[in-house]
Amino acid sequence: MNDRKLVRWLLLLLLLPLGLAMCSKEQFRYPCQDPSNWDKEFCKMPLCDVNRTCPEHIFKGQRDPRLGPPKDETTKATVLPTPPASQGANCGK
Repeated sequence: MNDRKLVRWLLLLLLLPLGLAMCSKEQFRYPCQDPSNWDKEFCKMPLCDVNRTCPEHIFKGQRDPRLGPPKDETTKATVLPTPPASQGANCGK
């Protein structure tokens, strides 16, 4: 009797996550995170700027990583020159 009960619980614990995974779909926290919404009116300025949900705000100037690297641009690392060593404002007088 206990073995049959144990098998039922094990099957339930195995099938429940599989069933939930099969029924789920891709969810986005903000509607403008979904690339299919980027051309819609609510993901364009000035409407999305009010609540900061524009793709520019969500990705902070970066591309959506699911789109892969840009095809038309080449990414180059910019090297900023280091400023010369200087003393503080009150030092060195």
